[in-house]
Amino acid sequence: MRIAAVQLDIAWEDKTANHTTIERMLREAQVAPGTYVVLPELSDTGFSFNVDAIADGLSAAWAADLARRLGIWLQAGFAEHGSGGKARNCAAIVTPRGEITGVYRKVHPFGYSREPEHYGGGDRLVIRECDDARVCPLICYDLRFPELWRLAASTNAEVFTIGASWPDTRQSHWRALSIARAIENQAYVIAVNRVGTDPYLAYAGGSIIVSPGGDIVAEAGRDPTVLTADLDLAALRAWRAEFPALRDIRPELLGTIQIDQSIEHQSARPAAP
Repeated sequence: MRIAAVQLDIAWEDKTANHTTIERMLREAQVAPGTYVVLPELSDTGFSFNVDAIADGLSAAWAADLARRLGIWLQAGFAEHGSGGKARNCAAIVTPRGEITGVYRKVHPFGYSREPEHYGGGDRLVIRECDDARVCPLICYDLRFPELWRLAASTNAEVFTIGASWPDTRQSHWRALSIARAIENQAYVIAVNRVGTDPYLAYAGGSIIVSPGGDIVAEAGRDPTVLTADLDLAALRAWRAEFPALRDIRPELLGTIQIDQSIEHQSARPAAP
């Protein structure tokens, strides 16, 4: 499985500029068809609470078009209108045919930043089979809640893809927790953070790809970049079989949140033009 993690400086609430930047970065990195591309949280607006303006449906439509044109898998972050007068902070998985195969809605809005005043929490995990890998998308603050990851791992999630707007002030936590989530779940973790600044915070990037054994496969600094890596799924499965810690999970200690795992094999072959 080929991965590309796009670490960019997100222009504040400017979708057109961000779409242009993302497409340019993918072209310059020569990202091949069939690659699974991960973007940061709210990837074309920044971590904005101006939900009436940014939840316009254009982000998902753009992501579907881009995935189809490039023949890539694309995990894009965006806001959508939800129930109760609040939006949802989303991560969609788009197939190389331009079809949205699943949408994860952030389960843990970040209370410290008053996100829950504008965004409601999701009520389920999402796991999708992308080519031969079982992928579970998550978003930013979810990194601090290992029980959510463990529940997905107990359902055989193999690759966790998390997009974030993680602030510079807690950057050491970002790195340590990303590595811990990989080790404890014997899974690949692709953790993609943004760089630059918005009107409120600074972001240090540090996007990272971690192996199921906790080894660093690739890691970014503080500049915009595209990290790429090939994930060895055979090695992941061999490690889980050799050291079967996940078999010792006690299901009664896990939560009961719904797991949407509408697993149908999805090919990386793009649709015909």
